[in-house]
Amino acid sequence: MPPPPRPRHPRPARDAVVRIRLATEADRPALAALIPASARGLSRGYYSDAQTESAILHVFGTDSRLIEDGTYFLAEEGADDEGGEVRVRIVGCGGWSRRRTLFGGDQMKSSEDPLLDPEREPARIRAFFVHPDCARRGIGSRILGACLDAARAAGFRRVTLASTLPGVPFYSELGFEEKERIEVPMPGGLTLPVIRMEKDVG
Repeated sequence: MPPPPRPRHPRPARDAVVRIRLATEADRPALAALIPASARGLSRGYYSDAQTESAILHVFGTDSRLIEDGTYFLAEEGADDEGGEVRVRIVGCGGWSRRRTLFGGDQMKSSEDPLLDPEREPARIRAFFVHPDCARRGIGSRILGACLDAARAAGFRRVTLASTLPGVPFYSELGFEEKERIEVPMPGGLTLPVIRMEKDVG
C-alpha cells in the first residue's frame, strides 16, 4: 500500500521572509520545540503514535556536536505583525557532518565520534526537521542545498543519510538513492524503520 499523501498546510503570510543561518547554542530552546512538533505533525500515516513518541524520547533531538562543528543550519522566518514589529521563529533545521554518526540526537551519542575520510567515505546529512505548518515550501530544500555546498567544499564526494519514511519522497526527488532499510531499536520492543540513502555530490 503506498504511503498517504502529504498534508497540505497554509502558505505563509505575504510578507514572511525565510533566511538560512547556522545554529548557535542560543537556539536550543527553539529546536527543542520544533523537533517534536515536526515529528508528530509529519509522521502520521507512516509511524504509529507509539513509535513517534518513543522516537522523540530516544532517537530524535539536537546533536550538540553539529552545533559545535558549525554544520547545523536553521531556517528562520520573520514577518511583520499588525503592530509593525517583526516576529521571528525557527521553522526548519538540518545539518551535515564530517563525523561517523549517521543519525540520532544527543541521547543516542557516545563520547567518541571520529572524523570521516572525505576521499573514501560519504559525509552525513543529519537531523532534518520542518514545522508542519511550513511543509512543502522549499525550506528543507534550501537547508539541504546549504549542507551539500558545505560538504562539497570540505572535499566530500558523496553524502549519506538515514531518512524517516515520510522523508523518503523528498530525498528521492533530489536525487538520493535508497540503499538499505534499518530498524532502529527503541525501548519496549518498538523499532523505527528508516531508509539509508546516498547521493553523489562530487
